[in-house]
Amino acid sequence: MMESVGVYGFCGCTAKSKMKCDSRWEIPASETAPTSAYSSPARSLGDTGITPLSPSHIVNDADPNVSEQQTFLVVVAVDFGTTSSGYAYSFTKEPECIHVMRRWEGGDPGVSNQKTPTTILLTPERKFHSFGYAARDFYHDLDPNEAKQWLYLEKFKMKLHTTGDLTMDTDLTAANGKKVKALDIFAYALQYFKEQALKELSDQAGSEFENSDVRWVITVPAIWKQPAKQFMRQAAYQAGLASPDNAEQLIIALEPEAASIYCRKLRLHQMIELSSKAAVNGYSSGDTVGAGFAQAKEHIRRNRQSRTFLVENVIGEIWSELEEGDKYVVVDSGGGTVDLTVHQIRLPEGHLKELYKATGGPYGSVGVDYEFEKLLCKIFGEDFIEQFKIKRPAAWVDLMIAFESRKRAAAPDRTNPLNITLPFSFIDYYKKFRGHSVEHALRKSNVDFVKWSSQGMLRMSPDAMNALFKPTIDSIIEHLRDLFQKPEVSTVKFLFLVGGFAEAPLLQQAVQAAFGDKCRIIIPQDVGLTILKGAVLFGLDPAVIKVRRSPLTYGVGVLNRYVEGKHPPEKLLVKDGTRWCTDVFDKFISADQSVALGELVKRSYTPAKPSQLVIVINIYSSEQDDVSFITDPGVKKCGTLRLDLTGTSSTAVPPRREIQTLMQFGDTEIKATAIDIATSKSVKVGIDFLNY
Repeated sequence: MMESVGVYGFCGCTAKSKMKCDSRWEIPASETAPTSAYSSPARSLGDTGITPLSPSHIVNDADPNVSEQQTFLVVVAVDFGTTSSGYAYSFTKEPECIHVMRRWEGGDPGVSNQKTPTTILLTPERKFHSFGYAARDFYHDLDPNEAKQWLYLEKFKMKLHTTGDLTMDTDLTAANGKKVKALDIFAYALQYFKEQALKELSDQAGSEFENSDVRWVITVPAIWKQPAKQFMRQAAYQAGLASPDNAEQLIIALEPEAASIYCRKLRLHQMIELSSKAAVNGYSSGDTVGAGFAQAKEHIRRNRQSRTFLVENVIGEIWSELEEGDKYVVVDSGGGTVDLTVHQIRLPEGHLKELYKATGGPYGSVGVDYEFEKLLCKIFGEDFIEQFKIKRPAAWVDLMIAFESRKRAAAPDRTNPLNITLPFSFIDYYKKFRGHSVEHALRKSNVDFVKWSSQGMLRMSPDAMNALFKPTIDSIIEHLRDLFQKPEVSTVKFLFLVGGFAEAPLLQQAVQAAFGDKCRIIIPQDVGLTILKGAVLFGLDPAVIKVRRSPLTYGVGVLNRYVEGKHPPEKLLVKDGTRWCTDVFDKFISADQSVALGELVKRSYTPAKPSQLVIVINIYSSEQDDVSFITDPGVKKCGTLRLDLTGTSSTAVPPRREIQTLMQFGDTEIKATAIDIATSKSVKVGIDFLNY
């Protein structure tokens, strides 16, 4: 509780209490503190100021309006992956049936096509042409000179994770080196999925299916920062999945949370247990990881034709062993990132509480592709590989497709070599570029474990292939080791390994070797579709996740009464004889604090000057917990609430005018509202990380 000071009930904030101040009007030079080199952003804004009322910190468990959900006929979830993407859906009247999208045309031998590659092709005029296998195959068949004019993009999702200063204008680079707006590419991709899904739903229903009947769910990595999550929502708005006026139609789901929701329904026959603590599916502890996974792959192969999965309305056997307070880790290993999330069971409903904020990093399966590219650079020269990618972009795509197929054949117990076909244009272009053959390059490179086959193939020993996996897998294991050191993560019962990269036996073996004695390691059999199916379940019941950890500290900029010796002299602002501390950060919630779904934090403020006609409340965020002033390093403005106070009689307004500010947390998006209690005027704003 903050101490009330002065006639307005101003908060006696100190630097120690870790709050901040923020003034909001033009100040005559005669009334300011002594000039210093320091410049206050609050002074230069020329806005009107607010100061906290006391008592002002009120927390409500939930917004009563949150439960008033709009009704939809169907939930469609889109798993927008780094390497592959897909969608699945469920009719709200048949929530136990999850339908995975139609089979894609195209595909590669030995590679599952329940999803399609995250590849997009634009015409030379920058118009959308095709997505997935269709984009890849069309691009492959173009004449090499013509291909240079087309814009082909793949694995572009990682740009949202790696760009520190992400904005609506962030660019992506196509295979031909040309730049294109990232927002347009993501919107094109989502629009493609929207059209595919609506067409399939219409065909099933026998009549036109309207977008307004659909609740959309898009999955994103939990470790993404807020700007990236907001970027995905903006792309979905541009694609027409939902609109800012009907934001509830779109849910941004966190990938490991979706996986967690699905895993809780797994029956024994739908999973493989790698750990040696118990026998599941008839495997004894003596069975190898490889044997267990071979059976799982056979199960997937037999069921590939079936696109409807039944999800029983029960808690699975493994899950039923969990008791109140039990913890488990979800390791979501995808193409681009690895997400680690720790959840705790809350009974009786079995709701999930996020126990430790999501961690992870760019340790997805594309890391193996980068290692292969580094190997090619070592053999053939970095200058050649860079030129080949530019001059023969379609052939480079072919080479990486050939590698992908062999990459999936890597296993701990493999003894025979893996052959990767080199495109003819690679062999031909290398001879023109260097003046000698590919075979000559291999002999000279001193890379002993890669040989040349007279059939035009690179022959890689199993050790050579395994070495390409090692840096990425080592990063995942190291990150998991760090996580298991945290007190919140001790006594974990289960580790669920999910995501496309979790299909790799090498990763499975490494996780089992490192953590099999600490907890039971479980892999869903349809591991690549776990997130997709969990996202559908989340769309059907968004309230299943009850408590999250706030990734950021949020607050507003306020003025507090200046306290000599406690507030910095450069923050002193004198107005109408009152001494203020400016730029104070008044905290709503701290980074890593537990937040219930739909939780509202309310704080009350009053105009620092009774005659103010406009109230401006600036909202700020920081990754740090100990924030004192809006000028602290790393503090970023992420929203503005502007409340008009004109048109009200001064006699009708109480002397201490209350402006109530509410922030609603707990979902992947955050909303703020300001209400003038005297007049019931209100303004709302979504927190914006891209436009400030």
